[in-house]
Amino acid sequence: MAPEHSPAVELEVGSRTVRLSNPDRIYFPASGATKLDLAGYYLSVGDGIVRALQERPCMMHRYPTGVAGDKVHQKRLPRGAPSWMETVEVYFPRFGRTADELCVTELAHVIWAVQMSTVEFHPWNSRRADTERPDEWRIDLDPMPDCPFDRVRRVAHVAHEVLDELGAVGWPKTSGGSGLHVYVRTKPEHGFADVRRAALAFAREVERRAPDDVTTAWWRRDRDPSLVFVDYNQNARDHTIASAYSVRGTPDATVSTPLRWDEIDDVDPRDCTLRTVPARYAELGDLHAGIDDAVFDLAPLLGWAERDERDGATTPPDDDV
Repeated sequence: MAPEHSPAVELEVGSRTVRLSNPDRIYFPASGATKLDLAGYYLSVGDGIVRALQERPCMMHRYPTGVAGDKVHQKRLPRGAPSWMETVEVYFPRFGRTADELCVTELAHVIWAVQMSTVEFHPWNSRRADTERPDEWRIDLDPMPDCPFDRVRRVAHVAHEVLDELGAVGWPKTSGGSGLHVYVRTKPEHGFADVRRAALAFAREVERRAPDDVTTAWWRRDRDPSLVFVDYNQNARDHTIASAYSVRGTPDATVSTPLRWDEIDDVDPRDCTLRTVPARYAELGDLHAGIDDAVFDLAPLLGWAERDERDGATTPPDDDV
């Protein structure tokens, strides 16, 4: 068993030196992976994780004693940060408060967050230049408790079909849990409310095409537990999900892993872990590297939303949007 306290090590990350305390502390009990292993993982996917977090407000999910212990949802940058760490101020209307959240622009920012026991990185879908106007539409294919993963795969293909018809480029990844995510880069021209409306219109279209596989029911009690919920609300203000290349707080250290569309039918998300993804990344590079070059205009989806609303579609409650 690794010692609870081990001598600190210094990691050279670009032009920065990051001190990592207790590097041998086991963070992931199933695999035995340590805090140093976690830092090494993020170093191995450096360009990918920075691209996923670049200039975005980011909530940190911290596990001070490893993932078997308590989790801290850290909105504000922890005290004692070096002067070269960067933040962005975001506003929370529900509470009438602001917070200076982590804003990653270089890999050393990620590794310092690991030093502060961060395992998961959950960025906003907007960037520092205008935090009120998202530039990322997130499609979250969230299986309900009795939903098999084959159904998630089928729904992903339907989503891909609709995206292709819209002329939008979708960038799929595992969630690191039991679902799949698809990201679409968008023009930062709309607020959270309209991005959420567009996402709901898309979800309803997917449901129309796959009614035996999909639900868009707002209330959990109304959802068939065997279906996939296309969770449009991940586009609401301050709703965040794990970024591409983020490790998840699971015993096996699963990773939210970018995929090619032709991998959807064969991937087992449980195989995408802190131990396996570095070799995949070394072979394939960042499969989301082109995301910033494929920008979609939400206008067609907002047209769908207006059509649905005219036809009497129920509008879910607002959620700080």
